Amino acid sequence: MVSTTQQAALLRGDVLIATDNHRGKGAAVTAQMYVPLVRSQLWEQLTDYSRWVHYFPDITQSRELEASVKQRSKRITRKLYQAARKAFILFTAQVEIYLNVVEHLHQSIQFRLERGTFADFAADLVLEDFGEGTLLTYSVKATPMIPAPKFLLEQAMRIDLPGNMKTMRRVLCQS
Repeated sequence: MVSTTQQAALLRGDVLIATDNHRGKGAAVTAQMYVPLVRSQLWEQLTDYSRWVHYFPDITQSRELEASVKQRSKRITRKLYQAARKAFILFTAQVEIYLNVVEHLHQSIQFRLERGTFADFAADLVLEDFGEGTLLTYSVKATPMIPAPKFLLEQAMRIDLPGNMKTMRRVLCQS
């Protein structure tokens, strides 16, 4: 539930961030932002996974490997491949993941790790009507295989995600 203060911040263009506990050395972060487009307009762009390289600058490749449509449930499953490169203070990490994706038409997209350079990875993107547009909520839980202190991982996600979300909104609204 979004408070009145949070609603005002979202409508101003702020990205709200919350961290959560995640097992072991992983991190969990949720970002929310307002996008002044209706869900159906967003949906086409968000499910064009090759465009994700424009939304998240660290993603260097994003491509669909296969898709399966379940007509009656309006559910689509896909397999994706994504690669990313992230520069940290003293080193650069390169990751790649194969994801199982479940789409619920105009409502949500669930990303689950099939295999890759993470011990675990899950992300959920939820779209809800909000004002004259859409509230986009993006939650990520991840544990990289590279050894890194949990607080650094959380801090990196808290710092990077708002900027990435603002980039996503700008690209979505330009199309």
